[in-house]
Amino acid sequence: MELSRQTHCVYHTRYHLVFVTKYRRKVLKHGMGAYLQVAMKAMTRHYPDVPLLEINTDIDHVHLLVSIPPRYSVSKIVNLLKSNSARAMRKKFPFLKTMYEKEGIALWSTGYFVSTVGIDEGVIRKYIEHQGEEDRGQVRLVLGE
Repeated sequence: MELSRQTHCVYHTRYHLVFVTKYRRKVLKHGMGAYLQVAMKAMTRHYPDVPLLEINTDIDHVHLLVSIPPRYSVSKIVNLLKSNSARAMRKKFPFLKTMYEKEGIALWSTGYFVSTVGIDEGVIRKYIEHQGEEDRGQVRLVLGE
């Protein structure tokens, strides 16, 4: 397991995010899905501590696996990803502006799905249960047992 570090914390955070196109319109066809992936990965140049570990699209939604440091809220990163990718998509594919003409210029639906991905709960329970013993060197707990 790879740990990330900041000035005052060490962390391992993984989030599974899913964004759906507005009205589930099937606009991420052909090269548009590939371009969306490039546009979302470009955000990491400005936020190098928020790596996109995996990204893949379907015709009406995108799945991401992202590591978000504790100093950022999930909603802030979701907002950055959605707004920057929508701007890039509208710039590259001008017909998107007319597709959502009456509703404004939003590419994404308002909501999103988020789920944490991390160490198995059983491993954490075991680690906490044996915490005092580990300090005395009586128990060696290896993550992933």
